[in-house]
Amino acid sequence: MRGLSRMAAQTTTIRGAPFTGYQRLLYTDREYSQLVVPHLKAPHISCSQDADHVRQVAQRLQQDGILKVTLEFADDESRYLEALIRSLHARHGHHLPIAHSATRGWFWEVRPSSASFQTANHQARSETMRDFPWHTDCSYEYPPPRFFALQVLQPDRFGGGTLSLMSVERLVEEHLGGGRCGATLATLMKPDAYRIAIPTEFVKGKQRGSGGETTRWIRGGLIMADNRGRPTLIRFREDIVTPLSDEAAAALQDLKAALQSLAAQVGSTIHLSATDLPARSIILIDNRRWLHARNHVRDPERHLRRVRWDAAPFPGESD
Repeated sequence: MRGLSRMAAQTTTIRGAPFTGYQRLLYTDREYSQLVVPHLKAPHISCSQDADHVRQVAQRLQQDGILKVTLEFADDESRYLEALIRSLHARHGHHLPIAHSATRGWFWEVRPSSASFQTANHQARSETMRDFPWHTDCSYEYPPPRFFALQVLQPDRFGGGTLSLMSVERLVEEHLGGGRCGATLATLMKPDAYRIAIPTEFVKGKQRGSGGETTRWIRGGLIMADNRGRPTLIRFREDIVTPLSDEAAAALQDLKAALQSLAAQVGSTIHLSATDLPARSIILIDNRRWLHARNHVRDPERHLRRVRWDAAPFPGESD
């Protein structure tokens, strides 16, 4: 976990203990150290087009893969977030967002619904109150988006819906490297080892096979190397992954065990509750370097807005 940088931030109180930013005890180089999730304030919507502000966002995402932004103004229409992504595109080469489904555009409303779905007749997992285990967004897309953001419009008022984050670098270094685990890692990285299903609500017209039929799955590996050759990138959502060999099935079981083992370690993951992410908060995350999960939603009025962007091939792969 060398990726998170130590940086100054406003002192905040969470769960009765003062701390700077979001401090968590994470095991690094045989000693515990406090690491900070970077926190940036946006006093006005014009920050989304301010060169220095946009540069700070880009740098934090490049270095740490995670950033919290606090809006100091009302913005229920997500004008800041839309303009920020356009600025990241214009100034820092980020690809513009992908459409979220067969019928939706940039933004997706993350809120419980039992009758009215954003895709006709198909309920997405994010539209339920169920927990959502460790995964990355759009693992069924090729290429998947590099980043996603969640803007909090209405936090869970009853203690549910906590967002948890896990570093892929730490997962690989501590639980999937060396010895027999080295063979597991090699299998997880094979480009044709797994079939990844596309959920019905996210099948788009462009996803068609050679015969013109709509495709409902892709093939790929689950772990990829970054631009320095290190296996620190992942695509994963267990309920839509099918191993295509006994070797791949065994490696998948090892990956699931590694996730459980790391999650069980004290201080190994970041947990952001409604206290940590109140209304007018935005959390921006590198979708390939961080796995995320959500526990059971308790508030039927909980409402977040999500956007994903910068869909580009993994290093070493072509379009």
